[in-house]
Amino acid sequence: MTPPHWALPGDKRKYTMIRTRSTRAALGAAAATALLALTACGGSTGAAPSSAAADAAYPKTIEHAMGSTTIEKKPLRVATLDASYTDAALALGAQVVAYTTYRKGDESFPSYLGDVSALTKDASNVGPLAEPSLDKILDAEPDLIVSAKVRHEALYGQLSKVAPTLFSKSTGPTWKENIVMLGDALGKKEEAEKLIADYQERAKKVGAAILAKKPELTYSYVRFAGEDTARLYSSTSFLGEIMKDAGIPRPKGQPDSTEKILVELSQEKITQAEAGLIITSAFGQDTAEGDKARAQMKQFMSNPLWKTLKGQVLNVDDRVFASSVSLQGAHGVLTKLAETYGVDPQLPAK
Repeated sequence: MTPPHWALPGDKRKYTMIRTRSTRAALGAAAATALLALTACGGSTGAAPSSAAADAAYPKTIEHAMGSTTIEKKPLRVATLDASYTDAALALGAQVVAYTTYRKGDESFPSYLGDVSALTKDASNVGPLAEPSLDKILDAEPDLIVSAKVRHEALYGQLSKVAPTLFSKSTGPTWKENIVMLGDALGKKEEAEKLIADYQERAKKVGAAILAKKPELTYSYVRFAGEDTARLYSSTSFLGEIMKDAGIPRPKGQPDSTEKILVELSQEKITQAEAGLIITSAFGQDTAEGDKARAQMKQFMSNPLWKTLKGQVLNVDDRVFASSVSLQGAHGVLTKLAETYGVDPQLPAK
C-alpha cells in the first residue's frame, strides 16, 4: 500500500476531584472486532490477534516512567493524551476512543495519517493537550490511557483511577521506545518492533541513496515559533533521531545539546545554522500563532546574515517534521527527503 502523505509541556493544572467511576456495562463482542489494519509505510498490519495465546498474556505488568502498571485484560479502547500516542495507537491498529489536540481548533487526525476513520469512529476529543477533561476521558470508557510524564505528570494519579495508565518520560527523543511500550500493552510488542525495524531499514536506504549523490551533505533544522529567537533543533530531537537513522550528520561544531531538543539562536547567531541542507518550518499553521511564527521567519530570512548562508533552504510542513513525533511522521520526513534529492523513496510494494 502506498503510504499516506506525509514540545512543549502542557500546563500541569491540578484537578482536586474526579467523580467516582460509574458501573459500566460489559463491553460486547462487537468491541473486540472491526480493528482494521493500518499500514505505516510498509509495516505489518494492525489487525488484532484473536488467539487464546494473545489473551493469555494478561494480566501483564508494564514498567514505565511513573512506575509499573498491571493491565488485567487485553485493551481494546485507548485514550491517547498526546498526538504522538494517537499516531502510535493508529499505527498498531488500536481503537482510539479519546484524544487531545495541541490547541483548540487543530485538526483531529492530520492528513499524513491517511484514512483512519474505521479506527476513530468512537473517538472523542477530550480537550487541548494542556488541559484534557477528566470527565470526558471517563465518559469515553477507555481500557488504557497513554501519555507522557512531561505532559501530564500532575494528572497521573487521577487518570489511573479511570483506567490502567502508562506514561513515557517524554515523546520526541523516545518516540520509538514509546511505540514498543504501547505495543507491549496492547499485546502487539512484536508487531511494534517490526514497525520500527522496517522504518529503520527504510531510513538507512533513503539516507544511503542521498549520500551517494551528496557525499558531504549535512543538515540543520531551524524552526520558527514566533519567539525572539529561532529554534535550532538538536541531535536528540525527533528530526535529529530520524537523520541519525538515515546517516545524515549535522555540521561539525554546530551548537548542539544532549539535554534539550533545541538550541536558541538569535538573529546575530543565525549563521550557526549553516549546513548543506537547511530545513525550516513555522509553528502554528493557519492560526494567530502561525501568523506570528511566519512573521518571525520572514524577519529572520530578511536579515543580511541569513542571506550569507550557502546551504539549500527547504521549507517543510511543521506538522510532519516537528509536531508529529510519530512513526507516520518519520516516514513523511523520509519521503520528503527522497523527493528533494530525487532518490528512490523506498516505498513498499502495493
